[in-house]
Amino acid sequence: QVQLVESGGGLAQPGGSLRLSCTASGFNFSVYALSWARQVPGKGYEWVSAISPYSDEIEYADSVKGRFTISRDNAKNMVYLQMDSLKPGDTALYFCARGWRTYDYWGQGTQVTVSS
Repeated sequence: QVQLVESGGGLAQPGGSLRLSCTASGFNFSVYALSWARQVPGKGYEWVSAISPYSDEIEYADSVKGRFTISRDNAKNMVYLQMDSLKPGDTALYFCARGWRTYDYWGQGTQVTVSS
């Protein structure tokens, strides 16, 4: 079955960095776009970034543009989110999902907390 498992979350200081990873299985990874999204309790979901199957198209939400970098490794069935210059407002549950801005599968998420 389709599985997406995120890792790499944790506590970071403002201005710090974290790298999230997502391991996918159960489907032909290299033909699907993948996205990262985040959820803040009480504020709903926010799409963060998306990457096309061969990384030729990438988009970011305005809120993270210039600070976050999405990438993927089709040989390893993995997608990454490098998060730099973190802000307290980036605190959320981050999850990876199959799809561009609409998803049919997503993982359980990894918590990112940005605080001094």
